Amino acid sequence: MQDEVLVLGGGVAGCAASIALARSGRAVRMIEREPTPRHKVCGEFLSGEALEDLEMLGIDVVALGAVPIDYVRLAATRRAAEAPLPFPAKSLTRKTLDTALIAEAMEAGVRVEPGRSVQSLTRTAEGGWQARLDNGELCEAPTAFLATGKHDLRSHRRPDDPQRWVAFKMYYRLTPAQAAELTDASELMLYPGGYGGIQPVEDGIANLCWVVQQRYLARAGHRWDRFLLKMQEACPHLAMRLAGAEPLMEKPISVSRIPYGYIRPTTEPGLYCVGDQAAVIPSFTGDGISIALHTARCAVAAYLANQPAPLYQARLRSALLPQMRLAEFAADGINNAPARAILPFCLQLWPGVMRVTARLTRVAAGQVPMAPQAIAG
Repeated sequence: MQDEVLVLGGGVAGCAASIALARSGRAVRMIEREPTPRHKVCGEFLSGEALEDLEMLGIDVVALGAVPIDYVRLAATRRAAEAPLPFPAKSLTRKTLDTALIAEAMEAGVRVEPGRSVQSLTRTAEGGWQARLDNGELCEAPTAFLATGKHDLRSHRRPDDPQRWVAFKMYYRLTPAQAAELTDASELMLYPGGYGGIQPVEDGIANLCWVVQQRYLARAGHRWDRFLLKMQEACPHLAMRLAGAEPLMEKPISVSRIPYGYIRPTTEPGLYCVGDQAAVIPSFTGDGISIALHTARCAVAAYLANQPAPLYQARLRSALLPQMRLAEFAADGINNAPARAILPFCLQLWPGVMRVTARLTRVAAGQVPMAPQAIAG
């Protein structure tokens, strides 16, 4: 039987779309470049919307060891302020989450092909899509879902990142005292050239993710370890958290050329773009996984309703634009040197500001509902 849908990418968005499509009776072939799930540069924050989507997909994050996140803290220089999150949230490593999603996709009947890289994606003479794999094999289907995450295909590139962001991720085992203080909180750290976040994940470890503009990294000799020291000098709160911590990786994993604020303006017929290929929100919002799941849900709903891909893309862009612009405005603000200078004196306002910002930068629930049978199976 010919594949009805090709899904290129087996991350959160690709798996979510594949599961929903297969449960709706479609023949789905999912191509994933990694042979097995691995750790990825990700804050690993699951907002309320993400938790709802995952539950509908059959993923029990609590059984997987997800950690509750009830508070968010902002740390600048030597001061920090805390605010309760206005929605339920948890944290879970991407390796664990991706493993569960791929297993669910296989259970739903998706033809999963790991360890295969897509070299190109082109239109066929009949108007469908043809993917060329790394071994030369050609895969064809009338419809394709582009879910390659931060990795662009040559013929479907997103625009360059003008800020030239570089992101890093490292796992630590904190001292018992520091782990106890972090227990149910996600902390946002500010420093010249970027921002970072640290929060607990399963198995008693902490995830530290940070982003920096390349010109600031260059001042540290393009050395992540030197820049990490500069981060701790600028934000002693982070230095306190990492004092005595055991790094669990030889070096952090990293990714560059992240086009924060990007929303794909259009697409071609039969090509539905999801996840980071559809929209890339500034990472400090903690909305990345939520948007990946949301765009997958919207794209599948559009496909099942015979809504053309260009119309889906236009409607998605219109729906996400206010949220994205607010997130960009907030990101620009916290990366502004004058703002950082006065921030320690304004932290008393942080709880109220955080609650409003958190609500406004969430994905609006129910923007494009997915057919119940596509999720529940």
